[in-house]
Amino acid sequence: MSRRFARQRGFTLIELLVVIAVIAILIALLLPAVQQAREAARRTQCRNNLKQTGLALHNYHDAHSVFPAGYYSFGTSDGTGPAWANIDPLTWDAAPGWGWGTMILPFMDQTNVYEGLNIQAACYAPENASLVEMKMSAFLCPSATGGDESFTVLDQAGDPLLIDGNETKLARSHYVASHGQESCWGECGSAPAGVVFSDIYTSTTRSVTIHGDASKVADGPFYRNSRTRIREVRDGTTNTIFLGEHSSRLSEKTWVGVVPGAFTHPQFTTPENGPDAAATLTLIHAGPSGGELDITGFPIIHPVNFPTFHVGQMYSEHMGGGHVCLGDGSVRFISENIDLFLWAELSSIGEGEVSGAY
Repeated sequence: MSRRFARQRGFTLIELLVVIAVIAILIALLLPAVQQAREAARRTQCRNNLKQTGLALHNYHDAHSVFPAGYYSFGTSDGTGPAWANIDPLTWDAAPGWGWGTMILPFMDQTNVYEGLNIQAACYAPENASLVEMKMSAFLCPSATGGDESFTVLDQAGDPLLIDGNETKLARSHYVASHGQESCWGECGSAPAGVVFSDIYTSTTRSVTIHGDASKVADGPFYRNSRTRIREVRDGTTNTIFLGEHSSRLSEKTWVGVVPGAFTHPQFTTPENGPDAAATLTLIHAGPSGGELDITGFPIIHPVNFPTFHVGQMYSEHMGGGHVCLGDGSVRFISENIDLFLWAELSSIGEGEVSGAY
């Protein structure tokens, strides 16, 4: 009886290459979808963070009838004060320095952290060191790639800032408060007078006497020793930006506060950016500011992700724009291609501009 042996047939080289090619195509199609899904989740988390922060601001206002200051500093009109105030001779920033983020901690389920801080002492005092370095997930955008650990505060030269021989480390924040159109960083100190826009559309300016009072310049909700109330947001809380994003990929921000003598440095260099004074640790502005015009005579305005990449502007790593929290507590995603004047209009609290759709 004859026996037949079945002949087993394997894959040919061509068939194997076709299978590999099909798998590669499927992976190439799948990976972007996975990445988009992950970014969508990160974007939702970032939005929720800003939403909770905005609600905390309103709960603070309900409790104190005023929003917290951009940061708290010993008030001086001539640059002098007690030794404990540690007044910076250039900016007149001083102790205690606590920022808006610290003040809303009790309204973000962080009462234990707030009560553990000695608010009567400076935010950079050694006794507060352990808590002011604490990572707070509510202040961190998961899409930001510049780091989320605490950072060392730097001086103007980019070296660690020493106070009584000690370095200061502060926890990061990827969210910042709006100073408005105008900025008042180093200009609100030893400079007795300044220039602000009285009409951004015609580039008309006026001179103001400052003497350390940032309210003479700032036209947004948060600034040094600000005490903004809802009724003062005359442009409407639904049309006024209070908070926004700033990734540590561009520069380091903190929820803690402002350290006198500190400077914020860009993490990458462009022809337009450079270090700026300590107020930019917690605050940004939209522009225009100080009567500044570009080479075409147009007011300098920098919305989110604008390619000036200033340390004092909003910056997000979400595709196409970034989130802002408006004065009514709502959160909107703003395109990086927003009309420049519209961005400026949304950034002031009482300049009288009428904002269009966005």
